[in-house]
Amino acid sequence: MQLQPQIEQAIRDNFQIDYMDLQNESHMHAGPANESHFKLTLVSEDFEGVSKVKRQQAVYRALNELMPQFHALALHTYSPEEWQAVGVAPASPKCGGGH
Repeated sequence: MQLQPQIEQAIRDNFQIDYMDLQNESHMHAGPANESHFKLTLVSEDFEGVSKVKRQQAVYRALNELMPQFHALALHTYSPEEWQAVGVAPASPKCGGGH
C-alpha cells in the first residue's frame, strides 16, 4: 500500500480536521525514493490554545508507526482562526540536491 493514504488515514483517525493537505514533495529532493518527503498542512480545532511544539508532537504520535518509512515531514499546523488569518501554508524551500 502506498504511504500517502496511510498518513492521511492516521491523521483522520486522530484529529478533528477542518482542512488537510498532504503533499508528496519527494520529487523536490535527491534520491530514488518516491515517498520520502511530505508536507502536511493541518487545520484542526484540536489545536486551539495549543503551542506549535505540542501540535507537532501530537502529529508525530499519530504517525509514530509510519515515520520510519519516510525521511521528512514539513508540518504546518493551525487552529481554524489562525488558518482564516493566514489562508495558505508557506512554500517549501528547494532542496540543494533536488531535481
